[in-house]
Amino acid sequence: MATYDLDEQERLDELKAWWKRWGNLVLTALAIIVAATAGWRWWQNHTTNQSLEAAAVYEKLTQSLSAGDAKAALQSGSLLIDQYQKTAYAPRAALLLAKLNFDSKELKSAQSQLEWVIANSKETALRDLARLRLAGVLLDEKQYDAALKQLESPRSDAFAPRFDDLKGDVLLAQGKQSEARAAYQAAFAKMQEDNPYRNIVELKLDSLGGAQ
Repeated sequence: MATYDLDEQERLDELKAWWKRWGNLVLTALAIIVAATAGWRWWQNHTTNQSLEAAAVYEKLTQSLSAGDAKAALQSGSLLIDQYQKTAYAPRAALLLAKLNFDSKELKSAQSQLEWVIANSKETALRDLARLRLAGVLLDEKQYDAALKQLESPRSDAFAPRFDDLKGDVLLAQGKQSEARAAYQAAFAKMQEDNPYRNIVELKLDSLGGAQ
């Protein structure tokens, strides 16, 4: 029994010595883990709530557009961009507002919305679409060099034919017919035969003297 008590005391002394040396570090590490876990859970809940709230606002936006209520649509879209810009709904709202502004001949406002999508969206397809529409706005404003700069930016293969086609429109507006033809030919070659837009590009080539 005495030997057992002695061994137990030695273990206790070793534990006290270890705790004296490492106790504060262990407590600090535990505090960090607890704080990180709590922070992560808070962030997950916050992100989920933000997405749900943004979805509700986006639904109001689309309903307003369907009802032809431009004022309400602008309010909902602006709210998404200002307060829910980290969600996937904000860039989609900006695209809708850009179209609304473009149809209303508010080209500067449309340009600003599209530039916002390019700068803030995390989705390649949305950035490509915004860049394509921005080039169209710049073409309407006769800012040809700026439009070509957008169209010469890297883009996904899915949008390549549309980029080449619009590039042809810009070059044609500049009076560069041979370069426009080359752009249309590039667009035509990249389109599948069942793509209905292919016929439009073919007509553009025909107007310049045939596809060849």
